[in-house]
Amino acid sequence: MDHLTLSASDMFASNEAFVLTRAELDTRRPPALHVQDFYEMLWVQNGTVRLHHEDGKRDLAEGGLVFIGPDQPHGVQGRGEAAIVVSLAVRPGVIRAIGSRHEDLQGVAFWAGSHLPAITHRDIRQLADLNKAALHLERSPRQKLHLEAFLLPLLIALDRRPDGLSPDAPDWLVAACTAAQSPDVFREGAAGFVASCGRAHPHVSRSLRRYMGVTPSDYVNAQRMAYAARRLTGTGDTLAEIATDCGLPNLSHFHKTFLDAFGETPQRYRKARQRDLIQPRP
Repeated sequence: MDHLTLSASDMFASNEAFVLTRAELDTRRPPALHVQDFYEMLWVQNGTVRLHHEDGKRDLAEGGLVFIGPDQPHGVQGRGEAAIVVSLAVRPGVIRAIGSRHEDLQGVAFWAGSHLPAITHRDIRQLADLNKAALHLERSPRQKLHLEAFLLPLLIALDRRPDGLSPDAPDWLVAACTAAQSPDVFREGAAGFVASCGRAHPHVSRSLRRYMGVTPSDYVNAQRMAYAARRLTGTGDTLAEIATDCGLPNLSHFHKTFLDAFGETPQRYRKARQRDLIQPRP
C-alpha cells in the first residue's frame, strides 16, 4: 500500500529540536496512511480519536497517548465533534540520544520495539499534568534542553513491564504485576494481587507461573522486600513501621522473609549500607 511521506526537513527549522501543535481532527477517514522520518508523541486532549495503523485501527479516548516512530504508517481521524489532539514532533537524533543514555527506556514509548505505534493512557490527573507541562514547553525555546525537561518526567512515569515477565504475557497480568509494586496492593498479600487481576485465584496462579515462573505469594513478597530494602537504607523508620507497611506486622515473619530475599537480616542490611554510604570502609 502506498503511503504519504513527511520529512523532518520540511517540519523543522534548522535550529528546532521539536514542534508542538494542537488540532481539531477531521471526522473523515484519512485517504491514506502516512510515514515520517522523525518521532512524534500524540495525545487526545478532548473527545475520541481513531488511530489507523498497518494492522487495523484503534479508538482512543481522552487521555490516550501514542508514541510514533519513523516508518510506522499511521493516520488519525476524529470520532464525533471536537476531537482535539496535541502533537509533539521531535527530531530523530534527540530521541536516539535519550535512548542511548537511558537503558531503562527499552520496551516503553519510542523504544517499545514494535512495528506499530506504542499506546498508553493518562488518567484525568495525569492528563492535566501533561497539558500543563505542554503549555510550559510551548512557551519555551525549541531547544533540546527544554524538550528533555518535558519528556523525562513523563517517561519516568510510564508503566514498565516488570522484570522477568514474559513478553507474551496478557495485558491484564502486566497491569497487575505493575500495580503490585505499590504498597496499596502488596500490603494485602497474594489476595490483594489476585484481586487486582480481576480473575479467579487458580487462573492467576497458573498464568503467573507460566509467564514469570513464580507464585502470587512469591511475587508479592519480592515487591515487599524490595520496598523494605529502600526504606531501610533511605529512612530512619523502625523495623516495626516498615514491616507493618509491607503487610507483615509479625516481625519474626518479616525477618525471615527479608533474610530469604537478601541473605542478611534487616538490621545488618541497614547498618552496612548506611555506614558505607556515609563513611566508606578502606
